Amino acid sequence: MVEMNETKPRLTPDELSSLWVVYKNSGCIDAKNELLLSYGYLVKWIVRRMMPKYNNYNEYDDLVSCGMLGLIDAVEKFELKHEVKFETYAVTRIRGEILDYMRSQDWASPSLRKKISAITSAYETFENMNPGRPADKEVAASLGMQVEQVQKILTQSHMFNLVNFEDALSSGNSEVEIKSPDLNTPEDELLNNERKELLRDVIDTLPEKERLVITLYYYEGLLLKEIADILQVTESRVSQIHSKVLSKMRTKLEKLI
Repeated sequence: MVEMNETKPRLTPDELSSLWVVYKNSGCIDAKNELLLSYGYLVKWIVRRMMPKYNNYNEYDDLVSCGMLGLIDAVEKFELKHEVKFETYAVTRIRGEILDYMRSQDWASPSLRKKISAITSAYETFENMNPGRPADKEVAASLGMQVEQVQKILTQSHMFNLVNFEDALSSGNSEVEIKSPDLNTPEDELLNNERKELLRDVIDTLPEKERLVITLYYYEGLLLKEIADILQVTESRVSQIHSKVLSKMRTKLEKLI
């Protein structure tokens, strides 16, 4: 598999166009490998979004490898005649390959899944009683746990909730697209009207901080670390908020779909 060199300078648009023509006209392996090296940054960018660096799963290299398989497939199948940027096409394929791999993994033990379910149900109960009010302390107390325990489980459940949220969207023939770097395309090209309306209905019910996290992540394309800087909290805390919101949104989406 092609090794990605992050220090390699990006090719100019004209250089990339020439490579595409050479590869598609001749099937030149060297041209294909050069294209993979040039677009490899997309893979690592997507993995960084989907997998916070501090978690305990140590799956970063595996996810990058899966993402590269998606990139290879995208390069091979992309048609120059299509009026869509390659980056837009590739992001969906890369992300889909990574999600397929994530679905095949046991990201949460039965014990952790049970705790995640209990925490999610407790949050929903307390926030229905007090919309917009943080419920961490109430949830922890109702489950006989410390707040720190609840937050740790939310951090551990990040990948589990991400996959399940995607599956909830997929069951409604919809899929969240993520904003990709260097695409320079408007939101309307990344989220069709059906997806936007569905997500907007759910997002509007969230407390302000949770709504901001989801907006910055999905609509602005920021990494969790960048969101943490904006909110002036730790990246771990943003992951906890994100995981909790994904779980809540999945529950709400399942009721809407």
